[in-house]
Amino acid sequence: MIALRQIGPVTTCVLLLTACGNEDPERLFAASDKHPRPVDLVLTEEGRPDPLVLAEQQVLHRDNGEEPQTLDPHLAEGVPSSHILRDLYEGLTAEAPNGRLIPGAAVRWNISRDGKTYTFYLRRDARWSNGDPVTAEDFVYGFRRSASPATASNYAQVLLPIANAAEVLSGQLPLDQLGVLALEEFTLQISMKDPTPYFLGLLTHSSTYPVHRSSVMQHGSTFTRPGKLVSNGAYLLKDWVVGSHIELLKNDNYWDAENVIIKQVFYYPHTDQSSASKQFRAGKLQWTSEVPHNQFEWLQQHYPDELVISPWMGSYFFGFNLQREPFIESPELRLALAMALDRELLTEKVTQFGERPSYTLVPPDIADYVSPRPEWADWTQQERNAEARSLYAVAGYSDEDPLRIEIRYNTGENNKKMALAVASLWKQVLGVQATLVNEEFKVFLQNREQKVLTQVFRAGWISDYADPYSFLQLFRTGHGRNDYGYSNPLYDTMLDQISSERIPSRRRRLMEEAERVLMEDMPLVPVYTYVTKRLVDQRLKGWDSNVMDHHYSKNMYMLKTYTSASDTTPTQEAGE
Repeated sequence: MIALRQIGPVTTCVLLLTACGNEDPERLFAASDKHPRPVDLVLTEEGRPDPLVLAEQQVLHRDNGEEPQTLDPHLAEGVPSSHILRDLYEGLTAEAPNGRLIPGAAVRWNISRDGKTYTFYLRRDARWSNGDPVTAEDFVYGFRRSASPATASNYAQVLLPIANAAEVLSGQLPLDQLGVLALEEFTLQISMKDPTPYFLGLLTHSSTYPVHRSSVMQHGSTFTRPGKLVSNGAYLLKDWVVGSHIELLKNDNYWDAENVIIKQVFYYPHTDQSSASKQFRAGKLQWTSEVPHNQFEWLQQHYPDELVISPWMGSYFFGFNLQREPFIESPELRLALAMALDRELLTEKVTQFGERPSYTLVPPDIADYVSPRPEWADWTQQERNAEARSLYAVAGYSDEDPLRIEIRYNTGENNKKMALAVASLWKQVLGVQATLVNEEFKVFLQNREQKVLTQVFRAGWISDYADPYSFLQLFRTGHGRNDYGYSNPLYDTMLDQISSERIPSRRRRLMEEAERVLMEDMPLVPVYTYVTKRLVDQRLKGWDSNVMDHHYSKNMYMLKTYTSASDTTPTQEAGE
C-alpha cells in the first residue's frame, strides 16, 4: 500500500513537533509488569551456561522490523533478510558475539604472501540440513550462482575482488572462469584480482553463502520455501506466514549442533515500533529490532536494564535520483537541501537515542579512517540556512515558484517521523512543497532500483564489513545498489585504485579523497550515523553488542527466572 501526504503551508509549523512526538508510553504499552528477574548466570569450566540455570523451553521470539523480500541468499537485500540468513546459512567465515571474525564452514585457511590466493579447508563434519556433506563444490556452485548474470543479484558486486568476477558478472566470461576452485572435496581456493584486506569479513555476507545445488535444480526459484529449503547453518526453515512470522528450528545436522541451545526461533515483522514494544512488555518478544524514537526518556526510567544502545556501523541519509528532474543537473539545489537540514535538531528531537549528526557518508567507527568534512559543516545552522537560500535561488526557485518534490520512505514509524521532520525543515527554511510517499519495503526497493518514480528517498547503509569501501562502492557506476543514478568516471577510477592498493596508508588516503569527490557531487544528504536501540529480555544471554549488529541465534540461550526479586526459587515464566 502507498500512502500520500502533502506537506502544506498550514501544517508546516507543527510538523516538526509532531515528528518529535510526545505520546505517553504508558498509553502505548500494554498494561503488564516487567519481566521477572533472571537467575544468576553460572558457567561451566568449558564456558557454557550451567544446565541448571537454563530455561526448560529454549524458544526465542525476535522482532525483525520489515518482512524480508526473499530468503534466497544471493538475491536478498536489507537487514531483515540478513538476520534470518545468518541463522539458516554459514559462510566460510563467521562472527563471534563481539563481532570478531572466527572460522565458519572453513576450519582454517592460508593466505599467499602476495595476498591474492586464499586456500580454505572445510570442516569434514559439516552437513546440510538433509544430512548431505558440505563440500568445496557447494561453495563453488554458490559463488558462481551469485555471480551469474542470470541470477541478477544486486549484491553480486560484493564478489568483484575475486579474479575474473567483473567479466563474469558482465557476461564476458563464462561462470567457470570465476576465480573459485575446488582443489579437493574439502579444499577450496579463491584467487583474487588484487589484495583485499577486508576479504575475510566479506565472506560472512550472504552473497558468498553456498546453496544446496540439487535443491535449487529441483525446485528452481521456490527452493527457499518451507519444506524445500536445505541450509547449512544452525537452523532450518520450518514455516513462513507472510505478515505474521517466520519459524526456524534447530538443525540437528549442523556440525556444532551440540552447542546450539535455542531450539526454536520466531521472527516477526513489526513496522510499528510501538506495537513491538507492547509485545515485548507483554512477554511475547525477547528482542526488538528498534524502539520508538519518542520513548527514550520513559524507557530509560522504566526499562533501564532492558534498553540496550550501542554504536552501529551505518549511516542514515536521503538520496537524490540524478536521472530525474529536478536533480539531473542541479548541484546547487542538492547542496541547498543538504545545508537546510538541522542535523543537531533532528538527532536531539526526532531520533533521540544518541545518534550522531553526520555530514559525510562513512561513519566514524572505522579504525584509522577520518571522513573529510565539508567546510560548511562547521558553520552555525543560521549560516548554513542563509547559504542554502542563496543556492536555492541560484537553482531557480523562490517563494513564488517553490520546489515541489516527493519524498519516498519505507513503512516504519521512525522513518515516517524523520521524513515529516525533513519535509518540515525544507519548508521552513526554503519554502519547499514536499509530498510524502509511504511504501511497503519491497515496493520501495523496486521503485528505487528502477529510478522512474523516485525523486528524494530515504536511504541508509549498514556496512557488510569493517571497511570504508563498503560505503564508497555503492556509488560506483552500475553498482546494483546505486539507486541514485550517480556516475563519475573520476570516482570510478579512484575506486579501482583503492581495490588494488596494498599499502594501507595510501589506500586510506585514496578512500578519503574518493569520499571528498562524492560529497562534492552530493548525490545524497547525510543525516546521522546509526546506533542500535532495542529492548532485550534480561533472561536472554549469549549475545554481545558489536558495531556490525550481527547477532546469531545459535549463540544465545534463555535463563530461568525468579518469580520475584525476593524469591530464591527459580521458575519458568508463564507462557514460555
